Amino acid sequence: MNREMNEREPRYVISVAARMLDVQTYTLRYYEKVGVIQPRRSRGNVRLYSDYDIALLKRVKALVDDMGINLPGVEVILRMMQRVDELQQALEQAQNEIEQLRGGDE
Repeated sequence: MNREMNEREPRYVISVAARMLDVQTYTLRYYEKVGVIQPRRSRGNVRLYSDYDIALLKRVKALVDDMGINLPGVEVILRMMQRVDELQQALEQAQNEIEQLRGGDE
């Protein structure tokens, strides 16, 4: 849990994030405009990206650049990936509960 919180801590301004991703800053602003990413904002309204955001944007970049998928397609894929992650977590939780029940029977 602490690791996930750390990954979601906003820390990179747009110019640093763009350099990390090898894209232009306007590309990141466009991704925000169309709803692919929602960076946090500082008190001065400066966009701040987390490590989680950077990882997500790397996926987006790969889907667009390497696979030729358009942004609406990317959004569908990202939603599906998120749903798969949620289902995987639910499955793991159910498996843990089953293991606990089995352990109580022995």
